[in-house]
Amino acid sequence: MLNKFIYLDHAAATPIDDDVLAAMQPYFSDNFFNPSSPYAPAVMVRRAYEEAKHQLAIAIGGQPTEIVITAGATESINLIINSVPGHIVTSEIEHHAILDTVKYRQGTLVKPDAKGRISPKKIEEAIRPDTQLVSIALANHELGTIQPIRDIAAIIKKVRMDRLAGGNTTPIYLHTDASQGAGQIELNVSRLGVDAMTLNAGKVYGPKQIGLLWFDRKLRLKPIVHGGGQENGLRSGTENVAGTIGFSVALKKAQAKRKEEAYRVTQLRNHMQKAIEKQIPDVIVSGDQKHRLPGHLHVSFAGIDAERLIFLLEAKGVLVATGSACAANSGTRSHVLEAIGLEPKVADGSLRITLGRLSNEENCKKASDLICEAVRLEKQRIAKLRNK
Repeated sequence: MLNKFIYLDHAAATPIDDDVLAAMQPYFSDNFFNPSSPYAPAVMVRRAYEEAKHQLAIAIGGQPTEIVITAGATESINLIINSVPGHIVTSEIEHHAILDTVKYRQGTLVKPDAKGRISPKKIEEAIRPDTQLVSIALANHELGTIQPIRDIAAIIKKVRMDRLAGGNTTPIYLHTDASQGAGQIELNVSRLGVDAMTLNAGKVYGPKQIGLLWFDRKLRLKPIVHGGGQENGLRSGTENVAGTIGFSVALKKAQAKRKEEAYRVTQLRNHMQKAIEKQIPDVIVSGDQKHRLPGHLHVSFAGIDAERLIFLLEAKGVLVATGSACAANSGTRSHVLEAIGLEPKVADGSLRITLGRLSNEENCKKASDLICEAVRLEKQRIAKLRNK
């Protein structure tokens, strides 16, 4: 079925890699044993599971004992946020997994600039004496804007030192949801300076419903799933062995090919942007053009109904999105686009185009032409309706 379409929604989901599927397959059949069981075949499964966690840790510069395997990024985010009792600072453009969890807590939402970039200075101004967590995504899921995490980390370090000097022992940590950055930009936790990081296998050509939370051991997590005490008591439930092994293969492969793939996709993205700008001069391109994920292209056509455009493009074999899959499913206007100040008539005509391994020069060129053709036809249709 995939051959029928030009897929331009890699930020929502990626197809599972052949090597990943092959690595997972034995753990659905021959090696089906529960890794907590005492007999030899189960012990071998346990070793394979622990090795997969070790490989995941290597990929981000951490230790396997610092990783909790979860059922995806949303659970990882809930785990870290609900482990911290104090005030939380985050931004207005975070994923709903962050925002919908923080709204039940004491939290401050920092406004981005018009390009979707979060100012470290604004983060610093939002931190209170009782702030215990700052959570900013490594890259925005809609615009692709890459955030200055290292600069924010430096602020957190300074606040921590100032507190200690002033006798305030309230801890403060920095968490980043790196789900959209994996396989595209730097993920080393030490170089980023973060205390916790969320990742999602489904964004790096791995299986869905598997994710991780890496955390510095000075952070005391509180489990939200109780039971048999797996994952060092932090996430009970029989381990998803096949998913974890698939995740480790997917992340390792994505990181190994990161620079090469980022360059390739950047070229395709830039060609698409130029082609659309040439054919539709009044197109609005959002996001930070300098600090942007390689595969992200966010375009808006004022006065056009983007949802109608998506259906027209699907009929032509092009699959794109209006924004995150979660927001599209809720039928609401993107909170990200509202936060950066896009007018409603512009926001409602927005497409999120995200490229990846299924993208190539031929299908990107064809997609650009089909998008522009659909926009022109919609403009003509709207003009006729106005003249009636």
